[in-house]
This record gives sequence, C-alpha cells and structure tokens, in this order.
Amino acid sequence: MSVLDLWFEQEVKPRLGGRAMLIRYADDLLVGFERQEDAERVMEVLPKRMGRYGLTLHSDKTRLVPFCRPSAGQTSGKGPATFDFLGFTFYWGRSRKGRWCMWCKTRHARRRRSEKAIAEWCRRHRHLPVAVQHVALERRIQGHFNYYGVSGNVHSLLLLVERVKRSWFKWLRRRSQRKHLNWERFAEILERFPLPRPRIMVRIWGP
Repeated sequence: MSVLDLWFEQEVKPRLGGRAMLIRYADDLLVGFERQEDAERVMEVLPKRMGRYGLTLHSDKTRLVPFCRPSAGQTSGKGPATFDFLGFTFYWGRSRKGRWCMWCKTRHARRRRSEKAIAEWCRRHRHLPVAVQHVALERRIQGHFNYYGVSGNVHSLLLLVERVKRSWFKWLRRRSQRKHLNWERFAEILERFPLPRPRIMVRIWGP
C-alpha cells in the first residue's frame, strides 16, 4: 500500500460525508465519491498532498466527472458523462433488459494506435509469405485481446479485426502487379488463414 493509499484510507475517508473508493494502478488514479461536495474537497487538497512528495497531477487528465447512474425513468439518451482509465472508456448504457449499467470499451485513441501499428507492420512486411504474415498478425491481435478482451467490449474488438483485415488486404494487393487480388480471392486466403475471433478474456462484471 502506497503513501497515497494510506492517506486516503486513514485521513480522507473518515472525514467524508458519504462513501468513497480509490483505485490505483502505477501512476494512474481513479477516485469515486458518493457525494459531490466530498469530491470537491478532496480535489482541492489532493494537489497539495502530492506536492509534498514532489508529484503533480496531469492537468489534461485530472477532472471531476458526474458519473451517477441515470434514473430509471430516463428511457432515452446517454449517461451524464464518460471517463477514460487504463485504456478504456467507461460509460452508462442499457442492458438487454433495459436497465442502466456501466459499460466500458477500448478508448478510441488506443484502438486507433493499435490499428495504425498493425497497418504499418503489414506495409513493411508485405513481401513475406502469407503464412508468416498470418502468424505475426495472429500474435498481435491476440495480444490486444489479452488486454482489452473484457466483458462488454466485443464491439471494439470486432472493429479492430475488421480494420486489420482491410490493412492486410491493402498491402497484399500492393506487393505484386502480376496477379490482381480482389475481395473474393482474399476471402479464400482468410478461410485458410483466419484471423482470431474476439474473445472475452476477463469478466469484470455480470454473470
């Protein structure tokens, strides 16, 4: 337990009017409060506490976000706000039964970064045998799934796979002019060398 964790548990929580929680991973920090006034009080003193140890808060990433569950009577629209944490965007959405639930998806910037990295790999290695490219793409996609494959995030994983398919198709077409590659022939390649299907690796909530 870090100095910050001890300070929060021993000094902050006993003085709050409602419940609170602190989630920390390395230098990323998320604090949740039941009451807005508690959040504002801690937000005021937190920079001073961190300053004692020569630390500062990232001005672009530090903010107060109203993230309460929408009322049961709200039948349309979205939740009050979203926030990003550890590469995910958290938001309120409807379950299949119509209830408001907290969901998460891959942060857009992180997914785009992965897509661009794989597209660049396809460009630089387009002259390798298809079987060799397939093994490398499988490894990269599975590595993405291992981190972002959490419950509720299948749509983002599907988007990544579709973008990888398009990048692979694009650069396979450009590696030779002798034989034109179209979508029908590329579909045959995918049948022989299928890309990984999205998998939920970790169930963070739900049954």
